[in-house]
Amino acid sequence: MSKKYRITVNGKTYDVGVEELGGGGAPAPVRAAPQQPAATAPVPPPAASAPSAPPSAGANSVKAPMPGTILGIKVAQGQGVKRGDVLLILEAMKMENEICAPSDGTVAAIRVQTGNTVNTGDPMVDLA
Repeated sequence: MSKKYRITVNGKTYDVGVEELGGGGAPAPVRAAPQQPAATAPVPPPAASAPSAPPSAGANSVKAPMPGTILGIKVAQGQGVKRGDVLLILEAMKMENEICAPSDGTVAAIRVQTGNTVNTGDPMVDLA
């Protein structure tokens, strides 16, 4: 499924197409924070991560789509979320990126804390 957006950066307008990739374990859609739009940065493909703590039974792990620093966590363990809800804010290359829920569910575990540095593919939030 492809979505089209029109953004304006420094007075110049850009038409941008965003394609959602299917499949379990894919990283959450990344949206630039409203104060710093940046639709020209490519989103890296999902990468296999080294095994860390096992996810909760039946949980889907939301993984870091790029290396960065966790600026804020917007959900709590046990909270219900809908697809597209903001889970956390990830700073990468001096841009704040909203990491959103890829599907409806409940937050089973939060694996990061504000200030943590993550690498591409690191699990950040488990959804059940």
